[in-house]
Amino acid sequence: MKNAVVIWVRLCAYLNCAGWFLSAIRQLNAAGNAVALAVWVMAFLLVKRFGVISTPRCGKFCFQKILRRFERPFPLAWLVLAVMALLGAVLHAPTNYDGLAYRLPRVLHWLSADQWHWIHTTFPRVNNRACGIEWLSAPLIAIFKTDRLLFLINFVSFLFIPGLTFSVLSHLGVRHRVAWHWMWIAPSGYCFLLQAGSIANDSFATPFALAAIDFALRARISKRPMDLFTSTLAAALLTSAKTGNLTLLLPWAIAILPSLKIFLQRPIATAAVCIAAIFASFLPSAVLNYRYCRDWFGLSSEDLQTHGSIWLRTPANVVLLSELNLTPPVFPVAERWNHFVLKIIPPDLERHLQNTITEIAAYQFKAPDMQDEENAGLGFGVTVLLLASVIVVVLRGGSRFPVRFRSSGALWHAGIVVAPWISTFALLSQSEVYPIGRILAPFYILLLPLPLLFPEHGQLVRAVWWRMAALVVFFMAAGLLIISPARPLFPVGFVLKKIETLHTRSKLLTRIHDVYFVYENRNHAFQPVLDVLPPGEKILGYCAYDEPEATLWHPFGSRKIVHVCPGDTPADLKARGIEYILAENEMFGKWFPNLDVWLKTMNATVVRTIPLELRVAYGTTDWYLIKLN
Repeated sequence: MKNAVVIWVRLCAYLNCAGWFLSAIRQLNAAGNAVALAVWVMAFLLVKRFGVISTPRCGKFCFQKILRRFERPFPLAWLVLAVMALLGAVLHAPTNYDGLAYRLPRVLHWLSADQWHWIHTTFPRVNNRACGIEWLSAPLIAIFKTDRLLFLINFVSFLFIPGLTFSVLSHLGVRHRVAWHWMWIAPSGYCFLLQAGSIANDSFATPFALAAIDFALRARISKRPMDLFTSTLAAALLTSAKTGNLTLLLPWAIAILPSLKIFLQRPIATAAVCIAAIFASFLPSAVLNYRYCRDWFGLSSEDLQTHGSIWLRTPANVVLLSELNLTPPVFPVAERWNHFVLKIIPPDLERHLQNTITEIAAYQFKAPDMQDEENAGLGFGVTVLLLASVIVVVLRGGSRFPVRFRSSGALWHAGIVVAPWISTFALLSQSEVYPIGRILAPFYILLLPLPLLFPEHGQLVRAVWWRMAALVVFFMAAGLLIISPARPLFPVGFVLKKIETLHTRSKLLTRIHDVYFVYENRNHAFQPVLDVLPPGEKILGYCAYDEPEATLWHPFGSRKIVHVCPGDTPADLKARGIEYILAENEMFGKWFPNLDVWLKTMNATVVRTIPLELRVAYGTTDWYLIKLN
């Protein structure tokens, strides 16, 4: 496992560096990415040939050994979940909304220009977000011209979570028996499972968070620079995946502190690794954000500056996070629960929350009716089992705090254990968004050592009732994978047709139909537009905000999408080769003038009005296919 993690970390860091380098020489295309991958393969083979990295044998003995590891119930249950997640990814095209709205489109814009560039748009997220998973996606999209392989990035990351979980927990003092059980239970959290076959970028960073700590702890024991280099690259990749992960650099900094002098053993290699870490981190994006937005994080371009008091925002986010993680996988009474919560919140408190937190769903503490990859956190099963385990341990006499501060070594160890909790609260003090549960995906496993350090857990994991409860957690996770709207493992088309033939007025059946229908069609949401677009139209203007733009590029390489912004003139659009524009009705009167006024100004006419249902919550909206005269 260790060698595989090293290879994965180095490959991801290399692809991040290669993406920036290819952009600098304007070769961010299929040929450039193919050459970059070929260079990596050749370098890997040379490194393997000269024995710099030992690789495990993969013969018959190795395969049988791997199979034997999954003979016991807990590893077998996790393996079944992994296979189910893989099957869902193979059967269904990507449907993650953020992925289709800005992560894939930004890569497609870069590839169309042969380089990274600041995209002309009204939707800032295609520019200001970290680029970690995008640089891994670029070669797959450029070479294979499809998004169907992108799930491999998350799936490979998911496979590393159990081994890294065991290593981190055991290194931080959790008993091996306890660490072994939780190495299989923790990855069955809904955010990990639902994103294992997705193109989301939250749980993608989890192996990097774990590897950064794990290899820092290994370096303290082994005194090997290579372990320290891997830890450094993993920490850099952690930040490039998502800016919210920056707070997790605190436990990594504490973990790496005793080993800093190891860097001096190989100064040239250290310098090379530091340069690679810089380009594999969030730093290049931060510099570019500052250049174009005068803001390191680019939040000013979205008007997302935090406001209000952290003393209210932090406990409010703790309540929201608790609710999201304690909501069952399927919660049919969510609507009634949400009405009840609104009634019990005092009006003054609601007003203060509204002035402190941006998103309505967040300050109203809305519970979802089903856990999905856009919102799911650790999840009901794992959360309840962990809480029950801690309560039982405390009641059995494990109330003594398991962290000690008696020496400098104990203080260092305690710092690593406690620091992820400080990092989590730091993020909660700043967050104003609803899906905080999934955003914290890289944090969850690093929070486990503190509650699992009680020695009484060693006896608890042997209890029959606890093992049965853990198996129930696996079964609940499997059920959620089966019915997940993004990648259902049942004949959803047959079910939808059956519901349509019933002509029912049942709100529940109507809701089920709408949710599964929208998810089933999300990867080709704009197909009705492409059907009426003149054949051979290579450039299409696009006027929308936070919509699944990636589906307009299908098939990849066939056309280019160019954003239309307020202030663009007819001459500007003609200069960019735009003849047709797809515009969302909601843009007019908000970002643009009234539709009739804008059409007159641009000397354009509406060719077709196309109703589309892109989100269940928003219903059907009108889109206009506009032709410049």
